[in-house]
Amino acid sequence: MTGAIAEVIVQGARPYPVVIGRGLSGQILEAIPTSAERVAIAHAPFLAEAAEELAEQLRISGREPLLVPLADAEAAKTAETLTACWELLGEAGFTRTDAIVGFGGGATTDIAGFIAATWLRGVPIIQVPTTLLGMVDAAVGGKTGINTSAGKNLVGSIHPPRAVICDLDWLTTLPRPDLAAGMAEVVKAGFIRDQKILDLVAADPAAALDPSAEVLPELIQRAVQVKADVVADDLIESVERELGREVLNYGHTLGHAIEKAENYQWRHGDAVAVGMCFAAALAMGAGRLSPEEFATHRDILQALGLPVRYPDANFDELVMAMRVDKKARGATMRFVVLDGIGTPGLLVGPDESVLRAALREVT
Repeated sequence: MTGAIAEVIVQGARPYPVVIGRGLSGQILEAIPTSAERVAIAHAPFLAEAAEELAEQLRISGREPLLVPLADAEAAKTAETLTACWELLGEAGFTRTDAIVGFGGGATTDIAGFIAATWLRGVPIIQVPTTLLGMVDAAVGGKTGINTSAGKNLVGSIHPPRAVICDLDWLTTLPRPDLAAGMAEVVKAGFIRDQKILDLVAADPAAALDPSAEVLPELIQRAVQVKADVVADDLIESVERELGREVLNYGHTLGHAIEKAENYQWRHGDAVAVGMCFAAALAMGAGRLSPEEFATHRDILQALGLPVRYPDANFDELVMAMRVDKKARGATMRFVVLDGIGTPGLLVGPDESVLRAALREVT
């Protein structure tokens, strides 16, 4: 079937649609503002041919395309990339009525969104994620960012897109490990809010990883809906909120620390999978999650082929990275944990012995 299968509206000051379907190239063109005379296509390296095809469609529609090739994955998310892209936009005479398309995986949509947020203090962006991770997480919600030597996504902004176009046809070309890594973010949405996601994955993990199966579009829609609901309630991740948009970072505190320790050679979803097991171990140690619920984390993640352990852990290195996590407040670490499946909460300033015990569970 070709066309839209589902649409989720992300509410806010400027609501926007997340369109899920197959064969959605026409939807990309429709999402670009009519005022945009120039359209930059910031794309991952392996999408050069597809980006040129989109550029040709833009030419036919009377617009002037600008191809902006980016480095692969996290290597693109640097200050040097930003500077180079700003120079390209300046040379092309980009104005505030022109637009950018972010075309690629989660890292591509992160950097493309930051380029759009910072050029002339904000130009329209249409996100076209081509990975499962991008579709259910990075491209939705408006968070943009780059990495620094201190950690992941510590520099960025919140710049909601005009639309997110999730064409499931791209997933048929995605290697299975990348599909599984994206599924970590889907499962995260199940743990924090929508247990039906966990039920669907547990019932048939193989189908959950099959782009041609009927269950994957439903899983994507449910995960996007969870993120849309959370984002609409806390658009800017307010530090005054006890627990708002932070809930989406379940598993990410240790996950980001692992990525940094591994020089971003680990897939994001793999690191988050271990991070969720760590967060579940923290909650179990604090008496907030049962051993059975902790086991549910491991069982579901392992059924998808995701890692649940990080054997090379260096406690001091990981704690140092977690102390500069975005959720930290001063010298106090904060962890999103669960008070039962579907009931997120915060664990603030846990004792070092508690951290060590939880880390042992994942090493």
